[in-house]
Amino acid sequence: MNDFSTVIIGGGISGLTCAKYLNEKGCSFILLEGSDALGGRVKTDKVDGFILDRGFQVLLTNYPEARKTLNYSDLRLKYFDSGSLIKAENGFMKMENPFRKKMAYFTMAFSSVGSLSDKLKIRKFANDLAEIPDEEFFQMEATDTLTFLKNYGWSDKMIANFFKPFFGGVFLENDLVTSSNFFQFTFKQFFRGDTAIPAEGIQAIPDQIAEKISGVKIRLNARVRGIENNQIFLEGGEILTANKIVLATNPHTTDNLLGETTKRVYNTTTCTYFSAESSPLRGQKFIALNPNRRGVVHNLCVPSDISPTYSTSGKSLISVSTQGLEKVDEHRLTSRIKRELFDWFGAQVNVWQHLKTYHIPESLVQYRAGMPNQALKLNDNLYRCGDYLAYPSLNAAMQTGRKVAEMITEM
Repeated sequence: MNDFSTVIIGGGISGLTCAKYLNEKGCSFILLEGSDALGGRVKTDKVDGFILDRGFQVLLTNYPEARKTLNYSDLRLKYFDSGSLIKAENGFMKMENPFRKKMAYFTMAFSSVGSLSDKLKIRKFANDLAEIPDEEFFQMEATDTLTFLKNYGWSDKMIANFFKPFFGGVFLENDLVTSSNFFQFTFKQFFRGDTAIPAEGIQAIPDQIAEKISGVKIRLNARVRGIENNQIFLEGGEILTANKIVLATNPHTTDNLLGETTKRVYNTTTCTYFSAESSPLRGQKFIALNPNRRGVVHNLCVPSDISPTYSTSGKSLISVSTQGLEKVDEHRLTSRIKRELFDWFGAQVNVWQHLKTYHIPESLVQYRAGMPNQALKLNDNLYRCGDYLAYPSLNAAMQTGRKVAEMITEM
């Protein structure tokens, strides 16, 4: 007799989502997590009275899988204003979402982000995307995002001032080589929903999913060293058997367990946190974007302006994101960030205190046009899930986890 009907290896978002749906169907399973905490890349630390998410992460409330999986009320979501601040020579230009704020069309018309024609195209584009079902985007023909934007007719100015800094920050790459169908899907999510963070940090998302699963069905510090047929070999010598095995680990670990070698290109990000006596954005709940991608400040926000619970010290928490750094010298990077931001905010930057730097060299698998979704079912006994098998996002992690659970329960 097998020990379990299903063993899920990996306690990130995809593994937890798979477990949630199996649990709802009353299936026998256990989830094995090799570390001492669930969440995978979606984790939060507490440092010196601040909540620090491991890398700048947000929840798009219009994500279809998130709406199915999460209870937004219990997460106590705190919302960004819909739009962005764009660094200009003197101060900032404001780009607001006209679908979320009535006066945004008026303010956007007089913004120097792009031409009036550019801004009218934004409205038309958003209306067109609203009519496309979410599941159809990834069946559409695609090119790279930059080519798509140029073909659609947006000016070089609009692309440089808005699309490159905004969606470059979403995709974690500055050249917009990401597939245009993923761009269209993501654009719709931003314009039709809200951008939010849970009051207690991004880790509240995996924590909430885990709460829906009995604790006895989750084992932490359970490192798997191999699988063979229906057997799972743990470090320490324990062997489990299962009718179904689900690999919900990071791509490298899954490849190792399968005995495969897959070449992938990853997008890299580094998040640097500072504390300050006051918010440099003066309480504006926007992400500040830098069109100059040659520097080390690519975007900046003040999480404590969005959710005051991110700081219990009365000080402001500042998050600065930098893309593409292969290696990081924290001291040098911190100094460069402060030098650049001196030109943004003046002498107040000199007294900011560095809190922590998170360098994430393999943050997202790069998703280019023509990349097919990879198989979730490998054979009758073996499955895998994770956003790298579809497209890089929280939504895809949840989607692949749900689909694997449905494959198992429908048999």
